[in-house]
Amino acid sequence: MSAVFREDLLSTLRIVAYGPLVDALNGFGAEVVAPQPGLDEAAAQDWAAQHAPLHALVCDARMVFAADGLQPALDWVWSTVRAVAVGALIPGERGGKIVLIAPAADAGEHAEAIRAGLENLARTLSVEWARYGIRVTALAPGPMTSEDEVAQLVGFIASRAGDYFSGCRFSLGLV
Repeated sequence: MSAVFREDLLSTLRIVAYGPLVDALNGFGAEVVAPQPGLDEAAAQDWAAQHAPLHALVCDARMVFAADGLQPALDWVWSTVRAVAVGALIPGERGGKIVLIAPAADAGEHAEAIRAGLENLARTLSVEWARYGIRVTALAPGPMTSEDEVAQLVGFIASRAGDYFSGCRFSLGLV
């Protein structure tokens, strides 16, 4: 991990995250929590309520998309986002952030479809949930985007500096 941010950047935050970004978020000082895999939406919502306060959800669709394809990945993202928002972010009355991570454009058939779906979800939820102080963004890595670059952007968005972004898509690797 490159030393772009200080180690304690996210030290006051409890973040729900899965997969390869957990170590990076821990490295920024966040307390990262994740429910056990396979919970249905109601159980995930109960889990989120029990682990409140939660400050952010990093919902990385790359692994689910690679393993199961478009529709299961979109379904997983929506049920995860809804469970954490309804279980902890909305009732906590503090708002929070949701970061949706799409697969790279060359990740297979329907990769562009899931990228568009997550961008649309971010834009829609940023309007619908603005009244709760929830800011939603989508990240669209490029084919040459490293995991470190994704982690750096997620750290930035989860930090206070990321408070100014909602309803947008960050496209990485275009320059």
